[in-house]
Amino acid sequence: MKPRSLFAVLVAGIVFGYGLSLATMVRPEIVLQFLRFEDFGLLLVLGGAAAVTAIVYALAPRVMTRPLFADVFGTHPSAMNRPTLLGAAIFGIGWGLSGVCPAPALAGLGGGNFALLAAVGGMFAGAWVQGWQASR
Repeated sequence: MKPRSLFAVLVAGIVFGYGLSLATMVRPEIVLQFLRFEDFGLLLVLGGAAAVTAIVYALAPRVMTRPLFADVFGTHPSAMNRPTLLGAAIFGIGWGLSGVCPAPALAGLGGGNFALLAAVGGMFAGAWVQGWQASR
């Protein structure tokens, strides 16, 4: 990766982490209140993120001849298969029980919430198991 691409990734990560902190998604108790239908503030975050993503995905390839830091726009093939559905179910169950999603957990660690280390450790363990399973 080129240095300016790495710098762009760093800046995007900082902005994303700040946004997650500003939206209080780094606090598991807030996320759990949302999942229990007690607080709908995160619904605005979800809706805003989905709207921005939809607009950018629709317009960027039409407005830009090429991406800022690559030669062509990439595609990511996806498949709705058993491993995808099983992974989504495990992710959803873990998120629902703990109120912790990967990006907000890392942003929360950056903010000093070290109680999230257990959740991040579990995410790394799950990623390792998935990699081990996929290589078999």
